Amino acid sequence: MRYTTLGNSTVRVTGLSFGAAGIGNLYTPVGEEEARAAVDAAWDAGIRYFDTAPHYGLGLSERRLGAALRDRPRDEFTVSTKVGRLLEPAPGTGGALPVGDDLGNGFAVPATHRRVWDFSADGVRRSIEESLLRTGLDRFDIVYLHDPDDHAEAALTEAYPALERLRGEGVIGAIGAGMNQNELLTRFLRDTDADVVLCAGRFTLLDPSALLELLPEAAARGRSVVVGGVFNSGLLADPRPGATYDYTAAPPGLVDRALRMDAVTRRYGVPLRAAALRYPRRHPAVATVLTGTRSAAEVRDAAALADRTIPDDLWAELRAEGLLSEESEASLESEASLESAASLESVESGEAAR
Repeated sequence: MRYTTLGNSTVRVTGLSFGAAGIGNLYTPVGEEEARAAVDAAWDAGIRYFDTAPHYGLGLSERRLGAALRDRPRDEFTVSTKVGRLLEPAPGTGGALPVGDDLGNGFAVPATHRRVWDFSADGVRRSIEESLLRTGLDRFDIVYLHDPDDHAEAALTEAYPALERLRGEGVIGAIGAGMNQNELLTRFLRDTDADVVLCAGRFTLLDPSALLELLPEAAARGRSVVVGGVFNSGLLADPRPGATYDYTAAPPGLVDRALRMDAVTRRYGVPLRAAALRYPRRHPAVATVLTGTRSAAEVRDAAALADRTIPDDLWAELRAEGLLSEESEASLESEASLESAASLESVESGEAAR
């Protein structure tokens, strides 16, 4: 796995990373053994960056990820969590009894707690302390402000300074913000000293809008971007009528475009999933692609696909078919330069280890 250091920090991440929302019972339940096997498979595949959040299964993701990593050498992996939502016992339960389920928020877990938005400095510290207890880990390498879309001012004026103080104290290694939009993430890059931003769903084969401002801003300032949602919640993983795009039914026009992309990639013997995983890694500001996986089989599939070299002619044909814009492609690296960079990184890592 190729490693990249985030922004001006000392935190390193692998080119492919493990998104732990799935093992927090996203949409459907995942068994304890299955969740543990997914993390073990990620480790065996060389993945060393794992991302979680209190939001994911009302803390279930953090508990499962921490249990799976707790006995591994702490300096050999990177973990991120998020702040902005505190977990409070559901009214009348004391947190002890299930009340319905949490599927309204996307997670198949008992609704023993409710999420409370809190981007105050005290809320940030409390959130991190509670996440440390749930994971059983001694520290977090990265902490993101989680979905501050409707809380921008509090996130910028209260939560961010609190994270900056914790970074200065050495409590956390890197700080950032994670959202499904470009505009506010770009503002964080301009107005703060964040090391990294996590951009979900906005730098994909179907939506490369992060190329307009976010990625150029990150590159100009020497910051890093973690890209999530590369399948746009399903359409680019399995293009067909009825597939989902950004968590709702995909419009017919997008389905048609994805099917045309799939036809092109198949002519080169490349699954569309592999092209979707590789596409964002071609931008120099992108440090890692975050994939949400919930089983060992899904992890192994993602790792194998992410390793595929995509012929430059494939990207050229997608452009010729009008499926990728000339403007977007102009700022991306060729597959040859990607392979060269990966080889150089491997040599440097080996020399550092010696």
